[in-house]
Amino acid sequence: MHGLTNKAIEVFVKQTYGTAKWQNVMEKAGFGFSEFEAMLPYEPEVTVRLLVALREVFHRPARLMIEDLGTFLVTSPTLPAIRRLLRFGGVDYADFLHSLEDLPERVRLAAPDLVLPPLELTETGPNNYYLRCYAGLPGYANLMLGVLRAMADDYGALAILDLHKRPQGGDIIAIQVVEDEYTAGKSFTLGQATA
Repeated sequence: MHGLTNKAIEVFVKQTYGTAKWQNVMEKAGFGFSEFEAMLPYEPEVTVRLLVALREVFHRPARLMIEDLGTFLVTSPTLPAIRRLLRFGGVDYADFLHSLEDLPERVRLAAPDLVLPPLELTETGPNNYYLRCYAGLPGYANLMLGVLRAMADDYGALAILDLHKRPQGGDIIAIQVVEDEYTAGKSFTLGQATA
């Protein structure tokens, strides 16, 4: 497992709940260290233990914490590169949805060692989609649910999202775009401002 995954969870917990809560999580997990290194590889079991510790410290299902992490990755002012990477997917929310199958490759361009499982978008009707999140990353579909909610807000779209867990893997997020221009959305320019 790429260290960026665990480091993202660390940054989320520290910025949202404070350093003391993060120390509680790390003590509960029993790793013997207090921070993750973003560029180091970790065994998948480390992430699983981290998620179990999150659940125990916050008394909240890990799936909800991971969904909040997805929202945080898009909305945090300390991580603008992630929002920019996602906004390059299109001029509106529907375009963004159609670009999701390319997301693992775009992420790999930014972080070559970070391998995201494939995403597969199927249009099931006008403004209705299924996003299949293939297995390979614990909580991947929950993370994407948080990302999709935050990006709908970012684009100003009104969307209804529903996660369907599948025991054999390949969880599906049902997406209904009720209105693509529900609000003005957040400003975004293709080029970054220069000093």
